[in-house]
Amino acid sequence: MAARVAIISIVVENPDSVKDLNHILHEYGSFIIGRMGIPYKKREISLISVVMDAPADAISAMTGKLGMLRGVSSKVLYARLQEVSDASSD
Repeated sequence: MAARVAIISIVVENPDSVKDLNHILHEYGSFIIGRMGIPYKKREISLISVVMDAPADAISAMTGKLGMLRGVSSKVLYARLQEVSDASSD
């Protein structure tokens, strides 16, 4: 299966789920290009952006696991990249 580039937005409303969330992200670490987390103390939540280059199955599996955590929600946005041909155009 072809790899996809995606950004996953994660909202953490339950701080008790952070340990499990980090475990899941570590499990898929080989696919993660970058990650940025922002604690928003005023609202007592954390916002996390994760950028991945991975097969769609891996992205779906990870976000499915995140969605099972109490107080954690996530959404995925896929990049619309053109397929790169291995054939030479010469």
